[in-house]
Amino acid sequence: MPTFALGDLLLEVEQFLVDATLEVFASMIPLDIAPEPAGCDAPAVEPDISSLIGLAGDLKGVLAVHCPASVALGVTSAMCGGMEVTAMDEDVKDALGEIANMVAGGLKISLAGQDKKIELSIATTCIGKSIRTGGLAGATRAAVVFATPAGRFRLELRYILA
Repeated sequence: MPTFALGDLLLEVEQFLVDATLEVFASMIPLDIAPEPAGCDAPAVEPDISSLIGLAGDLKGVLAVHCPASVALGVTSAMCGGMEVTAMDEDVKDALGEIANMVAGGLKISLAGQDKKIELSIATTCIGKSIRTGGLAGATRAAVVFATPAGRFRLELRYILA
């Protein structure tokens, strides 16, 4: 089993998240996205909707996709073949849950290549202002912000290696 320094694993996990997210959008969502450089001075992403997937096994934690309403609506419209989606409804919750699930699946495959086995929960999606995710005392946080034509969203993973 390969061993990593914590900093090395964090960088690998962040790259796995970027790769998985780019793959999901390239294969399922006709919308151009690009990861923003780490540490850029852009304002924080203020989410109106968050979708979370629990992770268990060799890597325990929570993967979350956080979006403002404009991004969630734009992404859902693109997923629905360009059909204009104008309300934060079940379709939007399902779309964000599916994105979180597919990104988590990509992370699972990438980590399997590092001899790490993880299981995924079913997505939980919440709509509202001031949603905060937390827990997992001592967890490492990896976060990547992506830019889209509709705005920016954040992908976040809080994890502990078992």
